[in-house]
Amino acid sequence: MALFSWLMVMLLVASTARAELLIRITEGADAAIPIAVVPFAESGAMPAGDKVSSVVQADLTMSGEFRPLEPSKMLSLPSKRSEVYFRDWRLLGQRYVLVGELTRNGERIQARYELFDVNREQRILGETAGASVSGIRSLAHHISDRVYEAITGEPGVFSTKLAYITLAINGNESVYRLQVSDIDGQRSKVRLESREPILSPAWSPDGKKLAYVSFETGKPVIFVHELATGERTKVADFPGLNSAPAWSPDGQSLLMTLSRDGNAEIYQMNLASGNTTKLTNHWAIDTEAAWDHAGRGVFFTSDRSGGPQIYHMERPGAEPRRITFGSRYNARARPDSKGEYVYYVHQRESTFHIARRNLKTDEETIITRTGSDESPSVSPNGRMLIYATQQGGKGVLTVVSADGGAAYSLPASEGEVREPAWGPISR
Repeated sequence: MALFSWLMVMLLVASTARAELLIRITEGADAAIPIAVVPFAESGAMPAGDKVSSVVQADLTMSGEFRPLEPSKMLSLPSKRSEVYFRDWRLLGQRYVLVGELTRNGERIQARYELFDVNREQRILGETAGASVSGIRSLAHHISDRVYEAITGEPGVFSTKLAYITLAINGNESVYRLQVSDIDGQRSKVRLESREPILSPAWSPDGKKLAYVSFETGKPVIFVHELATGERTKVADFPGLNSAPAWSPDGQSLLMTLSRDGNAEIYQMNLASGNTTKLTNHWAIDTEAAWDHAGRGVFFTSDRSGGPQIYHMERPGAEPRRITFGSRYNARARPDSKGEYVYYVHQRESTFHIARRNLKTDEETIITRTGSDESPSVSPNGRMLIYATQQGGKGVLTVVSADGGAAYSLPASEGEVREPAWGPISR
């Protein structure tokens, strides 16, 4: 019964905030790579607002892996290879330097950019990319992704999206909103608004749909929402609980928690046919399922050992194996994309943190230094993690590097915010 009460609290607690999120860098990493993002030269009238190079600088800072040089400290502002004097950048302690130029032609902007290894005095990236005037932030995020990949060998995630739930309270009225934004909180759009709770957003693998739970009918129901058209499909409205949707890697099915037979169990639903397959069958409550990185096994939370713990089922129908110990509460497992780690909510004494477990060594590491942490979601490249927490008595989102070495927070401009979900890399 204790876990059942815990599950209902998770279903009924919602979240808050309306406008775009604000970004606050709260902690940097000591080993961050020094990089100079030189303000891009401009030809033609550019739209008002953030400069492309400023967005790139902010993106790289947010990753926790880079330490961009302030433009005011630069000895020169080159825009092409012939203007780069590597001696000056070595003097400033920089390992990489990014230069470029923006050209406007009607309603299109083209960027030419080059990335140099300062010590080797070599160009390691040289490209052009374009976007509409209204898409200049997308252009900047694309450049950030390319720079990140050129240096680290891993794909960047700055062009991906966040989904999250907010709540605005006006007098006695509560308005819940499902919102989607850039990962820096900018360009947020309301995708659904309701006076009843919305929670557990989950991205489809192609980034075109969201599954979530809505209480708009007076009970928890799972919907699938097509973002381009706004079309919504009710996919699970069984008696009892319909909660915790999670997409399969091929996008053809959803994992979900249903209590249609009287007890909360993990099911898999084929979205084309609507047919469901029960994956767990135990007197305990099983919930919060997520596919492992290979798309064959399933992580889930269960109280079959007396309290919420993480289990892994190597394949549907296999005997689940408990993987968390040493704490009376471990829940909401979220694996990375490489099968190296699984992240989850971990209770230590009376405080809730986000922990990660090395799946090869079973080593557990607490990676957050905040409290009341919940709802972890891993970036698609596995290098960052977003979660919900409390700051000053208000709910905010916080992003940390996967080792906990750097962090930035995304409080809402008003109210609170919860239930983050990190979208996939769109190809």
